[in-house]
Amino acid sequence: MNKIYCKIRHYFHPLRVGYELFLGRYFPKKLSSMRYKEHYGVDIDWKNPKTIDEKINWLKYNTDTTQWTLLADKYRVRKYVADCGLEDILVPLLGKWDRSADIDWDALPQQFVMKTNNASKSVLICKNKEQLNTAYWTKEIDKWLHYDYSREKGEIHYRTIPPCIIAEQLLDATKQPVPSSSLIDYKVWSFDGKPAYIWCCLNRTADSVEVITYDTDWNPHPEFSEDYYHFIPTDKRLPRPVTLDKMLLAAAKLSKGFPQVRVDFYEVDGKLYFGEMTFTSSAGVNGFYTHEFLLMLGRLTKLPTDNPQQH
Repeated sequence: MNKIYCKIRHYFHPLRVGYELFLGRYFPKKLSSMRYKEHYGVDIDWKNPKTIDEKINWLKYNTDTTQWTLLADKYRVRKYVADCGLEDILVPLLGKWDRSADIDWDALPQQFVMKTNNASKSVLICKNKEQLNTAYWTKEIDKWLHYDYSREKGEIHYRTIPPCIIAEQLLDATKQPVPSSSLIDYKVWSFDGKPAYIWCCLNRTADSVEVITYDTDWNPHPEFSEDYYHFIPTDKRLPRPVTLDKMLLAAAKLSKGFPQVRVDFYEVDGKLYFGEMTFTSSAGVNGFYTHEFLLMLGRLTKLPTDNPQQH
């Protein structure tokens, strides 16, 4: 099922793309239901959700996601992190602009990361400003700012994020515990202040990324992963992060009050950095996990209607 689904998603007909964007704009719940059934072959159980994917989708449409909008905003979340007493783990901010035409390219250092605050994958990684075509990137960023990311997969909390552009310090991927072609993401699944598992992503390219899951005692669990789309389970073992205790404490603080959220971090040169907070991991279709693990994460997610005695 996974491989067939991935081929369909990868070789979309343009009409299909337009149809999904239409649903995402006007009927986002229908789009979420369709994507879920296409992958898993069954309907979402809206009345009695069990897996983390079902519960993410249930939370999207049955709860107040105002805080999701605030904290999925890559600019405004910085204040929340600071207010939680964690300002020291923020990546240094180099600038913030509301229009691409306002970017002061000359004021930026030779290396930096630039991204919009309201989407995924709209990122410019500059390693040498002398080789950067600023005219091209000004136009490209302007397109990013006017694109409604919420329509792609029914993640409606992105729709009302006031768009802007931010530039941050480029973290040095060569100063990590193990060699990786990209920054290693330590994505901490957390449940109302209780971190439970860390999903690690490394050697990310345009076409693939290696993944493995650890528990909070840093025991590897490769059995939780499935080969899915560009996610490739790895047998490599990562050393325990030197900042793991601080990482888990930060995830606990940031996730308090939310039934589930994935809090992402980096560790560079022995220092912990905050990445982002993700409330709708893979828009509620985490096909890179086994069904058993999706159920495990689902049991950790207490919905507002849950009776604690049932768990």
